[in-house]
Amino acid sequence: MTVTIYDVAREAGVSMATVSRVVNNNPNVKPQTRKKVFEAIERLGYRPNAVARGLASKKTTTVGVVIPDISNMNFAEVARGIEDIATMYHYNIILSNADKKKEKEIRVINTLLEKQVDGLLFMGGHVTDEHVQAFRTSSIPIVLCATTDGSETIPSVDIDHEGAAYDATQVLIKSGHRRIAMISGTLQDPAVGFARYQGYKRAVEEAGLGFHEDYVRIGNYKYESGVEAMKHFLGLSERPTAIFAATDEMALGAIHAIQDAGLKVPDDLSVISVDNSRMAEMVRPQLTAVAQPMYDIGAVSMRLLTKLMNKENVEQSKFILPHEVIMRQSVAPAK
Repeated sequence: MTVTIYDVAREAGVSMATVSRVVNNNPNVKPQTRKKVFEAIERLGYRPNAVARGLASKKTTTVGVVIPDISNMNFAEVARGIEDIATMYHYNIILSNADKKKEKEIRVINTLLEKQVDGLLFMGGHVTDEHVQAFRTSSIPIVLCATTDGSETIPSVDIDHEGAAYDATQVLIKSGHRRIAMISGTLQDPAVGFARYQGYKRAVEEAGLGFHEDYVRIGNYKYESGVEAMKHFLGLSERPTAIFAATDEMALGAIHAIQDAGLKVPDDLSVISVDNSRMAEMVRPQLTAVAQPMYDIGAVSMRLLTKLMNKENVEQSKFILPHEVIMRQSVAPAK
């Protein structure tokens, strides 16, 4: 049978109120009494009822996290940053995978809200009007993590995705490349996909290279779309000498397609990406990439959420964290 707080009180020879104070870390309990209660808890195997405690305090000390793709290394690193800070501030995490599908994201958001979480982190997905409407029906704090909303009214933590893509393209331009192609993410994703596309476009236009539609292919952030895009570029009569891929995974697809065609990276084509996930170091040659501080994005997002949940004064609700170019072996000067 389930052990109750009454059982613990009887075993320890104290009142239920005293047991409650011990369980909730109330300092107004004598050390000897606290020891007796903990010993009774251990003997009986008592587990406090978190739901009941939440109903009494109107807090569940639980945070909901919506992750777009739990298999993605980048999002896993963000989740690690979230979890570390959550543990530091004594919050539990409910992590829900949404498969990058809007309908599932909305459903997961509503499910987490129904579970009476104290706060919500929405990670790395395209924030639509439907998302914003779901957020507005909630009275709890919400922070966008590795993404932003169009109106920038919801607290958020991210990088400058357009700036990151611009800097990546600049690496290729400064290496002497004039025919630079891009494997882009979906342009329907304004916070990441379209922003990185705009950064590439701005860089090539500022350099006087012109913008050529044949040098842009739209992928879906996955390895296979990188392979297919690269096959297109290799089939052009005037093929590019350098590729900017919007994600590491698409960059790996491009590198393998180049190698399958009997060509070499970076001798025949240079490749650069944005993300700098672990796979950037696993591929050969190792991938030059613009690094996002994924762990820090998660950690800062969770810290911001704790402040909002505790109604602390927050002077800044939008954070843009710095990115940096990590040079490796996949980029060489143009021949």
